[in-house]
Parts: sequence; C-alpha cells; structure tokens
Amino acid sequence: MKNKWIGIAAALLLLGAAYSLQFFDFQSGKETSSELQESPAIDPEDEKVFLYGIDVTGLNIIEGTVAKNQTLGSILAPFNVPYQIIDELAKKSKSIFDVRGIAFNKKFTVITPADTTQAQFFIYEPNPAEYVVFNLDSIDIYKAEKPAEYRTKEVGGIIESNLSSDMSKQDITYDIVDQFADLYGWSVDFGALQKGDKFKVIYEEKLIDGVVVGVSDIKLAYFEHKGEEFHAIPFEQNGEVNFFDQEGNSLKKAFLRDPLKYTRISSRYNLKRFHPVQKRYKAHLGTDYAAATGTEIRSVGDGVVTDAKYSSANGNYVKIKHNGTYTTQYLHMSKIAKGMKPGQRVKQGQVIGYVGSTGLATGPHLCFRFWKNGKQEDWLREKIPPSEPILAANLVAFNAKKTESLELLASINLGGEPEKLVAKTRSGTIPSGD
Repeated sequence: MKNKWIGIAAALLLLGAAYSLQFFDFQSGKETSSELQESPAIDPEDEKVFLYGIDVTGLNIIEGTVAKNQTLGSILAPFNVPYQIIDELAKKSKSIFDVRGIAFNKKFTVITPADTTQAQFFIYEPNPAEYVVFNLDSIDIYKAEKPAEYRTKEVGGIIESNLSSDMSKQDITYDIVDQFADLYGWSVDFGALQKGDKFKVIYEEKLIDGVVVGVSDIKLAYFEHKGEEFHAIPFEQNGEVNFFDQEGNSLKKAFLRDPLKYTRISSRYNLKRFHPVQKRYKAHLGTDYAAATGTEIRSVGDGVVTDAKYSSANGNYVKIKHNGTYTTQYLHMSKIAKGMKPGQRVKQGQVIGYVGSTGLATGPHLCFRFWKNGKQEDWLREKIPPSEPILAANLVAFNAKKTESLELLASINLGGEPEKLVAKTRSGTIPSGD
C-alpha cells in the first residue's frame, strides 16, 4: 500500500468536529484551555495512511496548539493518560526533549484508537522542521525531522532606496541580504548605491509543509553599480569553492569587509573628531558601526586573540592578531563571546562578541579598529589583497562554468516582472562550482 505523509491541510479535510476543553493544570494549579480539532478515524478499508511516520489507519487524530501555562500533564489529562505514565514520560524524555520546554502556541497532535479517547501517541512540534513522538503504550520517545522540499529561487531587482529594503520587497531573507553584502563588500560601497542599480541572485529555499524554514548559501549572483557589472561565479579550486568575477579574479579577501552583518557606518576614521562623551576634539582612530545591543560581532579574519577583557574607555573588547602585518580590535561590547581568551584561535566570520555600549559610549555601537604594521589606519581606505585568482590550468573549466553562469543570470527577470520559482532537489542545475 502506498505510504502518505499527512500534513495539517490533509487532516483538516477529514475534520469531523471542533471543540474546546477546559481542564486543570497539574503543575501550576491554573485552569487552561486548548482549541482542539478532531478528525474521524480513517477507514481501514482505505489504503494505509501515515502521519509523523505512524500508521494512523483506523485511528483518530486530534490537533491543537499549546495554551498559556499548559504542561504535558494538562494537555494529556482529557485523554485518560494516568499521571504515572506522564511522569515517566517526562523523566525518560529529558535527554531527547525536556517537556518543560513545551511552549505556548506550538502545535501538538494526539492520536487515539477509534473506539476510545485514551491517547496512544502524543506528538509535539518544537519548530516547523522537527517533531517529537511520545508513544504512550511503550513509553518510547524519539525526535525526527519532517520531509523537506527544496526549490531554487531566482530573483532580480532594481535599487530604489537601499539594498536591504529592495531585496526584502522581493521576499529575499535577511540572511541572503547579509551574504550578498559580504560577497560584494570589497567591490561595492553599499552606502553609496544609486537608484537604478541592479541585482540578481540565486539561492535555494528549504520548505516544510509548504512553509520556508531556511535558505542555502548564495549559488550565483550579479550586481550592477553605476553601470559597472560585478559577477559572482562559483568555481572550485584547490578543494574550495569560491566566487570569481568574469576575469577570474577572486572576490574573497583575507578579511570580511565589515565586522557586523549588513549595517550602516555611523562614524568614520577622523583625526579631528569632537568626542561625544569627553566633549573635546580627539582623533577617532576607528570605524563605528551602528547596531542594536546584542547584535553579533564577527572576526573579520583568521587570527589569534591577544586580549578579551574590560577597560574603562573601551568597555568589553576583543583584540585579534591576524598575522605579522594586521591586527584588529572590537570595542564597547555588551558581552564577550564564550571561549574568547588570549591564545584562542578564531576563524573569519566567527562570532567573538555582541554589540553594546560599555566604556565611553553614548549608545550601542561597535567601534572597530585596525592596525597595519603596528600603526592604526583607516580601515575603509585600506586595500586588502584578494585571494588567488583562477589558475592557468583551470581556465578552460572556469570559462565553461562562466558561460553557463552568465546564461543563467541573463534569464533572470528584474523587479516588476514575475520571478521564477523552480521546485527541485539539491542535485539540480544550479552551477555548483565544480
């Protein structure tokens, strides 16, 4: 017989009744309420049907969402589950899913035999991608993932105001916006975009029950700024996939362009800046990035931590030596990331702390400082050398990949035209870089 995964929509097609139950919360002593939806038992004469990997043929399915102050005990109380079994489930499940984490407004499903209201299975969904099954007969608990669908999203647009808002209008997630800004960080000044600049991007979405729950890394990209074209073509070289322009130059640098994900610069390197706290003219030898308290701060490159501590002026800060030439420092953190201590090695993009306003700061921001050969320099004017370009031995393969990539980018519509959504698996036709 053919197996089927039944989602919420399929269950609702079988909806027989909806009712509300009032019951007592064993642990809090508060009365709570759940809206439950019951589906009649599936006829055993029909082909077998599976839900959460369970054969539910001939069983009743009751769906609901967790109400405020509800616990496992209060959810299962109307389904004739002895408290001793609930207690045993709670103890046994700790290493898989701690039932104290059952949260308000999360979905749950109760499965009962057709001839009784006593629960046989309880399924809880902590997030859209996962579920936890409690077998009330065998006292067995396990966690599993829902079946996922992957589809390629190809989007193009024209800049009207700024990168973030114009990409968001095309339903592009902030994660992809951040990746795009990092990809072109050394090629384009996103703080000086012009109306009419253009972008195209290809990435993959992960869907559960038709809802997007995640995105992949960017697969291919294009940006046009002031009439100049910037392509990002993936290609594997020396065992690593990186992005290259049309001439085969690497877009990757030794350092990320910004220590924060896509944000704005609030104050630049200035030898004669008026200090907002000390109320006097004092050289500002760093670059300030405006961001909310708690925003993740990233190391711009690989290196070794030399300092991770507090000082009255710098607040909480981390200092990293990248090599014999370059050193960077990150000031005014609300909190230094766990594990940051002198001697600790960090990787490019690793979170080293969180934005705050400790030390001499009037509000939450990151002051980023950059040393070259022991002297503080203007980070925004520094010319960072790129990684290795396409090797001569790889030119033929790269040119073939480039031709394929440019044809695919040319087929993408810009904003105002219908975007193309193509359902596919990971093994589809996106240029993979190999």
